[in-house]
Amino acid sequence: QVQLVESGGGLVQAGDSLRLSCTASGRAFSDYTMGWFRQAPGKERDFVALISWLGGTTYYADSVKGRFTISRDNTENTMYLQMNNLKPEDTAVYYCASPSLPRSVTIPPEQTDFDLWGQGTQVTVSS
Repeated sequence: QVQLVESGGGLVQAGDSLRLSCTASGRAFSDYTMGWFRQAPGKERDFVALISWLGGTTYYADSVKGRFTISRDNTENTMYLQMNNLKPEDTAVYYCASPSLPRSVTIPPEQTDFDLWGQGTQVTVSS
């Protein structure tokens, strides 16, 4: 069964850090670009960051650039999102996702390119 499982969310204060993880199974993880998206209450799901299949290319939303770092460990089938200097506006459910085509990356990414999604992990940042 192909699936993505996120972990690492929680409740933190503004200025704190969190690291999210996304573990993949059932798919050749190292062949696929991976992405993080988030959805705040009452808002549409937005792109956060992506990393190409071997990690050579990363891309961030302007809102997180300089604060968030995406990385991956293909030996562990896991992707990470290190989030520093968190702000209340970062409060959202964070989803990891993988596109349908292997060894491809589109910048800026289109959500419709991503066909495999995790269940999400809640990040809440208090002021």
